[in-house]
Amino acid sequence: MKILVIEDDVELQKILRQSLEKERYVVETASCFRTALEKSDLYQYDCILLDVMLPDGNGLDLLARLKEDGLQENIIIISARDSLDDKVLGLNIGADDYLPKPFHLAELNARIRSVVRRKLNGGKNVIECGNIRIHPDACRVSVNGAELELNRKEYDILHYFILRPNRLLNKTVLAEAVWGDHIDQSDNFDFIYAQIKNLRKKLQQAKATPAIKAVYGLGYKFVAP
Repeated sequence: MKILVIEDDVELQKILRQSLEKERYVVETASCFRTALEKSDLYQYDCILLDVMLPDGNGLDLLARLKEDGLQENIIIISARDSLDDKVLGLNIGADDYLPKPFHLAELNARIRSVVRRKLNGGKNVIECGNIRIHPDACRVSVNGAELELNRKEYDILHYFILRPNRLLNKTVLAEAVWGDHIDQSDNFDFIYAQIKNLRKKLQQAKATPAIKAVYGLGYKFVAP
């Protein structure tokens, strides 16, 4: 899961990055309106944390711009301006949640999980596809009730696939989602091939009914039974 933190306070940005990375998110940051707009145009995120007060613009204006452009990402406003008007305006524009500063990191993590679960998994705590079950809060996977041991990247790839069954995903999109922005500038994607090869082998050995299929020259597809 990939998160964009739009926050101009360098210290808070650092704390948020460290906290979210401990929760196994891929974290990217932007410190101003312009950079945030550029990143949201170039890359896809599962959740965006948006500060209202940015040095070169208003976060609510950025939110409106993103929604006008058809952005579907989960957006949580994090703001020191605990104003009812800001809350109402932000939610009406299209924010998924509003968290006033200061806040506890545990609450922020819970709200991120909640908005992502609500939008990507219909509000369920467990993701199921065929005989595969994923417990995102615990980063656990089972096949036919038996625990499946995966490394971090294998888990992240499977999680990304299972939320997008039967969709063709090219290697660049997959790399950005699991390894972070700018990975598309890599000379090759051998690291993706290796992780997917190992993941496919483990799923086959566990007799998983869904399968990861390679589409020659295009990418991969997670085929649901």
